[in-house]
Amino acid sequence: MNPYLIDEPAVISFSGGRTSAYMLYKVLEAHGGKLPEYVVVAFSNTGKEMPQTLDFVDRCSKEWDVPIVWLEFIKEKKAGIVVDYETASRKGEPFHNLISQKKFIPNDRIRACTEQLKVVPINKYMESLGHDPFLTAVGIRADEQRRVAKQRAKENYALPLADAGVTLHDIDFFWSRQSFKLELPMSQNGESPLSNCDLCFFKSVSRKLSIIREQPDMADWWIEQEERIGNVFRRQHPSYRELKIMASDQGQLFDFEDEESMSCFCGD
Repeated sequence: MNPYLIDEPAVISFSGGRTSAYMLYKVLEAHGGKLPEYVVVAFSNTGKEMPQTLDFVDRCSKEWDVPIVWLEFIKEKKAGIVVDYETASRKGEPFHNLISQKKFIPNDRIRACTEQLKVVPINKYMESLGHDPFLTAVGIRADEQRRVAKQRAKENYALPLADAGVTLHDIDFFWSRQSFKLELPMSQNGESPLSNCDLCFFKSVSRKLSIIREQPDMADWWIEQEERIGNVFRRQHPSYRELKIMASDQGQLFDFEDEESMSCFCGD
């Protein structure tokens, strides 16, 4: 059976990354280039995605002639709101609103950002269309074994890429042959240090420092959130104000033990 064929109400959770875009392309291909009415493509915008990510989502929609629903969390409305490429937040407003509503900083133990900014708006939107239950298709590859195992433990989730045996090599090959791509710098392992939220607290200290060295002002939003709430996003890491200092010439004042970036499950 073709793992990309969908015969029930479903949402394709499009993170804005290369892998989930490949999944969307393959599902479109399996359905002759046009999705059934009961299949929705949704992108949840936190306001902290890179501009290139928003450009990429819009380009996929236009190049492949597929409607993509853009959703954002808003504290006055649990179901969130529908926006588009032109009106989408670009200064962290949805994330700021979540922190204001909850009056706490999401962290590595309570991942409220992924749940409230991405999962809930999509679920509420699908329910507003009368789809309950429905299937959620997520872009996790076969070579992401830990993520595959965690996702398979959940009900009503589909992993078509994992089922098809797709690996990073397949993703790289596909995009090498396309007329457009995600315009973010890629590392040797096929990942972008700027993917998902620009300075996501799940990124390693060294990765965050390298980003801040290139774009110091990017740390300011994160500094503002920590200081207005009086807490930090990740207790084992320096605060974002400390990170900004470390990224400057005064960095030698701090000592830390780095670790690998963690997956925030926002997708690729």
